[in-house]
Amino acid sequence: MHMFFQELKQGSQTLGLELSEETLNLLLKYQDALVLWNKAYNLTAIRDPKEMLVKHLLDSLSILKDLPEGRLLDIGTGGGMPGMIIALCQPERSCVLLDSNGKKIRFLTQFIADLKLKNVVAVQTRVEDEDSIQDLGKFDVITSRAFASLTDFVTASKPYMHEKSIIASMKGLIPQDEIIALKDEYSCEVIELKVPRLDEQRHLLLLKQI
Repeated sequence: MHMFFQELKQGSQTLGLELSEETLNLLLKYQDALVLWNKAYNLTAIRDPKEMLVKHLLDSLSILKDLPEGRLLDIGTGGGMPGMIIALCQPERSCVLLDSNGKKIRFLTQFIADLKLKNVVAVQTRVEDEDSIQDLGKFDVITSRAFASLTDFVTASKPYMHEKSIIASMKGLIPQDEIIALKDEYSCEVIELKVPRLDEQRHLLLLKQI
């Protein structure tokens, strides 16, 4: 059994998730691969696997229960948070992980190949690239943990949206001013998240076009 198996199981249960043993082991395989590649490629500033478990795995898992269904695009996925974690937990969901950083996409592509994952692809491109917008099409859910500005994230998401698409933005503090600035175009549901063993505010913002 993996040294973090029980911690991940308890943490996911605290989040109200009932993940199978197989899924928990997949998530830990992903974390092990991230730790290994991180030594050579600097994929994430977090080096300590125990800290990764909380700040990457459990943090990403905290949005699962509130995430709308459908085809998902993770913009600025980095090392795969939250997109890869969503894909591993929800094999029925089609996921595209997008980032402009070649090293990060190489890591994700290799991991997808090694585990023969069928529901997820990693794409190296800039979010505003016209060819990518055309090739990738429209998504039901667009998520990100990377954008500092909610306004910038909404602007980046627009070309990938159909009229019923939902933007799912992971935030620490609630960006009230930005929500107000978008209120004529988007309704915003704010969901408070409690990440086990993380003493920081976390929120999920669900934005729908009015």
